[in-house]
Amino acid sequence: MAHEVTLITGDGTGPELAAAARKCIDATGVKITWDEQEAGVDVMERVGTPLPDGVMESVRRTKCALKAPITTPVGTGFRSINVHLRQALGLFACIRPCKQYKGVRSYFSSLPVDLVVVRENTEDLYAGIEFEQGQKETGELIEAINKLSERKVKTPASETGISIKPISVSGTERIVKCAFDYARENGRKKVTCVHKANIMKHTDGLWLDVARNVAKEYTDIEFEDRIVDNMCMQLVQKPELYDVMVLQNLYGDILSDLAAGIVGGLGVAPGANIGPDGAVFEATHGSAPKYKGQNKVNPTALILSGMLMLRYLKETDAADRLEKAVADVIAEGKDVTYDLKADRDDPSAVGTREMAEAICKKL
Repeated sequence: MAHEVTLITGDGTGPELAAAARKCIDATGVKITWDEQEAGVDVMERVGTPLPDGVMESVRRTKCALKAPITTPVGTGFRSINVHLRQALGLFACIRPCKQYKGVRSYFSSLPVDLVVVRENTEDLYAGIEFEQGQKETGELIEAINKLSERKVKTPASETGISIKPISVSGTERIVKCAFDYARENGRKKVTCVHKANIMKHTDGLWLDVARNVAKEYTDIEFEDRIVDNMCMQLVQKPELYDVMVLQNLYGDILSDLAAGIVGGLGVAPGANIGPDGAVFEATHGSAPKYKGQNKVNPTALILSGMLMLRYLKETDAADRLEKAVADVIAEGKDVTYDLKADRDDPSAVGTREMAEAICKKL
């Protein structure tokens, strides 16, 4: 069976990584018709938008996309394309496995670290409901808050920016069930709900109450909860005790990077964004524009994101073979990029293309 997949090539080092991942996925023998689409800073300079209409039309048609990294400007410029894709396509669940592969340097190389972060994608502070300082609406909101809440906003609108954090019962139920279903389908033993309900009682408190109710439907899976700051310490001290973690949008973004650092960094951290009508697969790391065109960056994260895509497409055997090929190449330590060498200045390090070719040979 042939699959149609949108390949979003991204910007910065994105096109190089997209080519490497496509090469490895094709080497599994799975028949894929790729619809290649451009998005990001590079295409914005030509057509005036970082996300042309054709990209969204393609993803809506194929219902499956592999996306290379895209730059998100800090502070100014266009909003995150990654966030827009998730919200516009209803991709409510971000699943980020963080697994220790032999040969990847980390502080926990001797431990069986194999975590999965399940992050809610559409609500929380990343919903983008913000009010700029000095605006009329900001002042009106401050007045409303001060009338309705005991916690007064004591600074004037001229120097106050406000962001609103929506957490719903339905959104929470959906993502917590997703975490438990993932655990059940993948032989996982435990789900940990992460929150700050001790302080944010009406948002995180709702989140925790709903999670506890959902957990009652999954008696075969252990359930526990952790306060987010304590969870950070727990992951640093004893990550091997944790399995599947379910988090709100902001906490999930932060802790998925922490978990990736535990297993060796963002260079080996894949990601999947899944909704009822489709999915987008992407590396957790950014576009690293300073390395653009240098054939230098590690392609592992996007290749493993392709592995997650193959699992989503029910090409389980191909996914298993691709993950094994990646793991074998990393374990051998010969045909790997500089960041996977014991000495980052090791002259035997290979480039993006060469590492992808080594993985293809293993396949």
